[in-house]
Order: sequence, then structure tokens, then C-alpha cells
Amino acid sequence: MNNRLNEILEEIRVLEKTVQEEIRRKEEEFQYKIRKRKVIFEKDVLRIQRTFSRGLVKYILGAKPLNVLSAPVIYLMIIPAFLMDGCMTLYQFLCFPLYGIPRVKRREHIVLDRHYLKYLNVIERFNCDYCSYFNGLASYISEIGARTEQYWCPVKHASGKARPHSRYHHFVDYGDAEAYRKKLAELRKMFEDAD
Repeated sequence: MNNRLNEILEEIRVLEKTVQEEIRRKEEEFQYKIRKRKVIFEKDVLRIQRTFSRGLVKYILGAKPLNVLSAPVIYLMIIPAFLMDGCMTLYQFLCFPLYGIPRVKRREHIVLDRHYLKYLNVIERFNCDYCSYFNGLASYISEIGARTEQYWCPVKHASGKARPHSRYHHFVDYGDAEAYRKKLAELRKMFEDAD
């Protein structure tokens, strides 16, 4: 499995870690700390942020009519999202222990922290956390799917069009029947690097 594709996937993982390190450097630049998953800004920074807040009335009056009309459709999507969230959580709690797959930590994917930004008004903060929930949910579901796929069918795709997920670098190459049969049992246990 040590081919050029795996090397590229490893480079991507290294770059993702670099991005996380850069985000941590921004904590110093914008003077905030994260304690128990809560963002705490310096008081002077909060005061400055508030000066950039757009008033609620001004925000609503400045909104495009189509944005306002489409809002109910967007907000109604919370129903299938909650249903999917519950189903996927139940699935991994019931099935992952049977397969020896470590559970995905939901809180590492669904991060709601934008409501701490005082330069956003109430509607903007709600909308930001709403989008964060959906994108975090997609990440959470993707990781559950990735671990499931590694257990049941760890084979790379032929076309290369699929966006690689966190477990893809472990998969055997498409068409490599010998590697699949030899490594399937091992791959089903190879979760030591899973968060």
C-alpha cells in the first residue's frame, strides 16, 4: 500500500495539521482562549468587536427579499438533520462495539462557537451556528461512514473522483485482489490512529 497516492494523502494530513497550528496562532493574534470548549475573549477585544456589530433592524432591512423568502426552507432542514444525527449516533453506539471500531466523537465534529463573536448580531450568530451544525454533522457522518467503509470494504475507487476521507489512505488499491484478501482482517482492526 506504499504508493504515490498514499504519499499524497499523507502530505494532505500533514497540511491539515499545519492548518490547525495556524488556527492556534490566531488565538494569540485575536486574543482569545478556549477553556472547556468555551471561547473567552479579552474585554478590550469584545469592546472593539461590538463596534463592528450591525444592528438588527439595519440587518433585516438590508436583507435581500429572496434570502428572507428562502429562510423557512433552510430552517426546516433542521428536522431531517436532527433525525440523521440521531440515527447515525445510534448506529455507531450499537454497531461499532460489535466490530471493534472506535466511536466517533461527535463534539470533535460539531463545533458551535460562533455565537461568542460580538461583531455578529443575534440573527448572524444563529445562522453561523446553524451552518456550523450542518457542516459539523456532515463531517461527523463522513467519519462514521469512513470507519464503516474501512471495516466492510476498504478498497479505493477506480475513477479517483471520490473525495478521500480520513480512513482512505488505509484502503487497498482498486483491482488489487491479492492485497484485499491478505489485508482485510488487518484493516478491520487498524483504528489505532482514529481519534
